[in-house]
Amino acid sequence: MDNIEYHRLASKYLSTVYKAAVNCCGNRDDADDAVQNTFLKLSKTDMVFESDEHAKRWLIRVAVNECKTMFRSFGRKKVSSIEELDTEPSYTDDHSGEELFTLLAKLPQNYRAVIHLYYYEGLTVTEIAETLGISQTNVQTRLMRARKKLEKIMKEEAWI
Repeated sequence: MDNIEYHRLASKYLSTVYKAAVNCCGNRDDADDAVQNTFLKLSKTDMVFESDEHAKRWLIRVAVNECKTMFRSFGRKKVSSIEELDTEPSYTDDHSGEELFTLLAKLPQNYRAVIHLYYYEGLTVTEIAETLGISQTNVQTRLMRARKKLEKIMKEEAWI
């Protein structure tokens, strides 16, 4: 990949990849490592992307795989949870977005991932299935369960 194309994709999708990694890893330190490894792989790839959307999906998939690799590592140590972050990444500039992110952080990781990819990245169920390496039915099930859990959390915290 040439330097100009690498910098264009890196600047365009850094935030997207970081948010996906935080959702997958559950903490900033591991997310930073996953993002760094993801963009290192991008710099070394010979792949020619059909479109920016193809590049985005590839980057998210690599980041998810990097997170999974970290969790499988033998020397895995206890890390802080997403709830212990000093500052949380924000999906929007308004306060309600930050509060919603806090609620989403209470969902299990596999539910956070599909919610993030579906609502924040705008991927279809088919694209999410390809990105996460699971079936479309599994994606739909996780989305349904995540919505129910989120609704329960919102009721408990008097949002609705």
